[in-house]
Amino acid sequence: MPAPASDPIARMTELRTLLHRANRAYYVDAAPFMSDAEFDALLAELQALEADHPLLADPNSPTQRVGGEAADGFTQVKHRVPMMSVDNTYSVADLRAWWERCERALGRPFAAVADPKVDGVAISLRYEHGQLTEAATRGDGTTGDVVTHNVRAIASVPLVLQPPAGTPMPPVLEVRGEIFMPVARFERVNEERRNAGEPEFMNARNSTAGTLKSLDPAVVRARGLSFLAHGVGHVEDIALRGHAVDTYHNFLLALRAFGVPVSGLAVRCESAEQCVAEIERFANARAELPYAVDGMVVKVDAFADQRELGVTAKAPRWAVAFKYPAEKKPTILTRIDWQVGKGGTLTPRASMEPVVIAGSKVQHASLHNIDEIHRKDIRIGDTVIVEKAGEIIPQVVEVDLSKRPAHATPVEPPTVCPSCGEAVTKEGPKLYCTHAACPAQFSERLKWFVARGQMDIDGLGDKIVDALIKDGLIKSFADVFTLDAAKVAALTSESTNKAGKVVVRKIGDKTAQSINASAAEAKGRGLARLLDALGISHLGTGSAKAFARTYPDLEAMLAASVEDFQQIPDIGEITAASIHAELHSGAMQRAFTELRAAGVSTVSPMYSATREAPADSPFAGQTVVLTGELVQMDRRAAMEKLESLGAKVSGSVSKKTNLVIAGPGAGSKLAKAQELGVPVWDEAQFMAAIKDL
Repeated sequence: MPAPASDPIARMTELRTLLHRANRAYYVDAAPFMSDAEFDALLAELQALEADHPLLADPNSPTQRVGGEAADGFTQVKHRVPMMSVDNTYSVADLRAWWERCERALGRPFAAVADPKVDGVAISLRYEHGQLTEAATRGDGTTGDVVTHNVRAIASVPLVLQPPAGTPMPPVLEVRGEIFMPVARFERVNEERRNAGEPEFMNARNSTAGTLKSLDPAVVRARGLSFLAHGVGHVEDIALRGHAVDTYHNFLLALRAFGVPVSGLAVRCESAEQCVAEIERFANARAELPYAVDGMVVKVDAFADQRELGVTAKAPRWAVAFKYPAEKKPTILTRIDWQVGKGGTLTPRASMEPVVIAGSKVQHASLHNIDEIHRKDIRIGDTVIVEKAGEIIPQVVEVDLSKRPAHATPVEPPTVCPSCGEAVTKEGPKLYCTHAACPAQFSERLKWFVARGQMDIDGLGDKIVDALIKDGLIKSFADVFTLDAAKVAALTSESTNKAGKVVVRKIGDKTAQSINASAAEAKGRGLARLLDALGISHLGTGSAKAFARTYPDLEAMLAASVEDFQQIPDIGEITAASIHAELHSGAMQRAFTELRAAGVSTVSPMYSATREAPADSPFAGQTVVLTGELVQMDRRAAMEKLESLGAKVSGSVSKKTNLVIAGPGAGSKLAKAQELGVPVWDEAQFMAAIKDL
């Protein structure tokens, strides 16, 4: 019987309990007992009661998922139990070898649990007496960012534990798991971004990571993230129906009983052969899941056995992740388009009948260059095999010649630029448009100019850039900084939705004002960012910084000779001459004049700030290579930190490399370092080294 309206305390308690039960029934038990409309009505009633009685607020009320104040930033917390990564294996033979090593170390047979490896972002949830008190990212495994305000906005994360009758609430329970974006939701988010003229996310994991680091919980809620538990952190006195929870398998059962969502697909295996069979069985079944899975994690089941096996400096010995090979799917190649890059390179892009690979719909793939097309004998109309390299970039890997139709058309290279109609030249395997005024080149150069990492101007997505160029509001780089907000707001931007329908929307006042505010801020980015943004041949991010350290401003740089440029590290004679010539070209001189007139700074803050590294810097004079994924700081921040400490950051490993910093997913660069005997650090070692610098 509902509590009477005259007793708001009782009614709020009743509503909170009922809504927590409804969330559990929906996300954990898959047995909802009320409709969405009923849930929303009860939630609205609870919100109204809490607004009328603010002194009775509860931080774990179901209403706290809805909004919440945007955070100013992220604090950090040290994990009580480290969040270690798990070693990967890619072959059944390696998995069997791991099993045998564990068996030898234990001196007896053991059981293990194989659980799907969800492709998301690792998270640690801390519950104290059943209440969610903290959520933290993995970070470097020892210290992570506190993202509690965002995690509360994820509907599948229980704010309150609900143990079964007769089971005491543990004083402390830390649950490790994965936050992810379901496949269908990822496709919707990308459709929304296309319609808004914003760049699409490359994959669901990247979009999840970016969303989780948003300072506004409303963004998290709108993106529709989800959560599944798969591990244990710091735990005090957990039991289930009077029995101690002493195995990983029983821990998963306990989590489900407490209302915490788990995959429900974990399988307990008594032997290596059973484990291999489960992994092979799941290889096909994973495609039917509503979220991306790139492997299975196998863990020794008994916690006592886990403790006996122990850990290495990087990973537990009692667990291994079996990674499936990159998924391949056949589809039909319907068309090849030639895209013009910012440097004039013509790159072939395949259009294909849609196919779902690694959890997302693929309609386009890279073909690299015309020589590669001819080598693989790719023809329009062919059935081609497509895979996602690293589960990110789709590529055509081969042709199924047995299905080649009679009308399959060989691919001929274009003789003129598809954008400006000027003649195309071929250098090696690449085709180039050398027309300086090519509209497509300017469009791509402008998109590079405003992108994150260059001038970093918010709101100027690809579609909006195209609209501004088409309407004549942007004819040069400098025009970005003098846009009329009213004219921008009145423009329309076109995009194509999932159904193939062209959607036209006004850019609007809010976006226009955001663009102008961000452009005003970008005027002070400094010489290095400006040089990088201009897309000068042979002058990439690292070289731009080297020039910015050498010269105090653009004027000093332009006054220097080719011979002066050759004194800069890694700038050889040919490169120096090329950069010098382009800097003094008529087009670049006009760009500099216009940018100065628009108020863009050409001064180098790096000139005096980093000419000398701190005396105690271990990186001074060292050549360092970054590879793999960095978790605690992004790659650009890591590069800037290393450079401020006197290091030269290189993009390739050679005999001259002094150190490689390798994160998860490191590949050929790590292998090259090991082959050459170059010292390798993980991110934890790097963070420890720079902690006090």
